[in-house]
Amino acid sequence: MNNQWNMTDLRVFYQVAKRSSFVSAATDLGISPAYVTKRIANLEKALGCTLFHRTTRRVLISDAGETAYTWARKVLDAAEELNQSVLGAKTLPKGSLRISTSLRLGRNHLAPILADLGRKYPDLEIWLEVMDRRVDLLGEGFDIDVRMGEVHEPHLIAHHVVENARVLCAAPAYLAQRGHPKTLADLTAHDCLMYRERHQTFGVWRMQGPNGPETVKVTGVMGSNQSDIVHQWALAGLGIIPLASWDVAGLLREGVLERVLPQYHQSADVWAVTAARLDQSVKLRLCTQLLISQLQSGPNALDTSVR
Repeated sequence: MNNQWNMTDLRVFYQVAKRSSFVSAATDLGISPAYVTKRIANLEKALGCTLFHRTTRRVLISDAGETAYTWARKVLDAAEELNQSVLGAKTLPKGSLRISTSLRLGRNHLAPILADLGRKYPDLEIWLEVMDRRVDLLGEGFDIDVRMGEVHEPHLIAHHVVENARVLCAAPAYLAQRGHPKTLADLTAHDCLMYRERHQTFGVWRMQGPNGPETVKVTGVMGSNQSDIVHQWALAGLGIIPLASWDVAGLLREGVLERVLPQYHQSADVWAVTAARLDQSVKLRLCTQLLISQLQSGPNALDTSVR
């Protein structure tokens, strides 16, 4: 292994890995397929491994190729950030941008915001991953995580988006049948929809009330790790659940859901979390600032008027 690869090798390899095709990569890069083959062979020789398994019909990336792809993306992004930092406002942001968030926040709010970002900066490669768990930004290679709740990781940088709270809700049909709980302890006699959100303890609801923080252990026969599912169950009258104010404000105004124990809530501010400082990356700064501004006001803003 001689390690004599260069940036051209990485760019060609990265494009082949993305397209799973030597011919398509050559077309994208404006070079010949023969030159693509030569650059990949050069990189494989330098790294001492096979990056792709070729057949007459398909190009499949190898395990070593998967590892190389992750690092190639990081190296190419770093090189692009160097160029942008030097040129400043003279260049448009480009390169990959990976964002993670929860399902409903991503689908209903971040997706249209990032669509606008992609139209404005077509050289950005935007990946939005939605999941109902908290991610490891560094370990999983994300640039931004938009999340609810406190940010405890000391190596991360938290950018405040909006104040927010989770409020206890149930459908009118459920409350008509089972009655309204009068105290937090009354929840133990009710059907509570069990949901492990990104950072919450399963079956234990920690609430802020008139006497400060209180905890109640709840039970129920319906549960899921998927936010859309428990949201639908709440609308169907299957139980009580704490939901984000930005997600239920309209439903509460329309009477589709009702507040339960309105004197209680869970603090759950929304944050845009990064592992790097915004001044280190043009694309990171632009995306983070756009997310914050549009989540605060405009057609995709979070309605946090419920407290």
